[in-house]
Amino acid sequence: MIALWKRVRRLPDAERGFTLVELMVVVAIVGTLSAIALPLYANVNGRARVAKAQADVRALVSAVTLYQTHMGALPPDLTALNSPQVNSYGVSAGPFLASTPAPPQSWSAYAYTSTTGDTFTITASSAADGATVTVP
Repeated sequence: MIALWKRVRRLPDAERGFTLVELMVVVAIVGTLSAIALPLYANVNGRARVAKAQADVRALVSAVTLYQTHMGALPPDLTALNSPQVNSYGVSAGPFLASTPAPPQSWSAYAYTSTTGDTFTITASSAADGATVTVP
């Protein structure tokens, strides 16, 4: 019985493994898929830094708006958002932002400018990512 099993289990020499052509086709397919996928994921870090800067600027805008609503004027700088403030009616509120967010790596610090007409801008930019975020 064992001899019969060994004879049945044995494969012909032509079917013992992959041929060189089959292996070359597989390598070519894997190389093609890699060539397609790598450029798609090459700039993921850059896009993540831009998204973080956009989210940070939106949070800063919200905090400035809350400060303006409570105090009746724009803050002198972004650090004023990190501490409680007392308005002209003696009402205390804040901090409007726990801490000023750090900009993404290779980005400039968040620049805040205000005018006398109750308008303000918050800007950050990066030459490495080729992007600038400005609100409003």
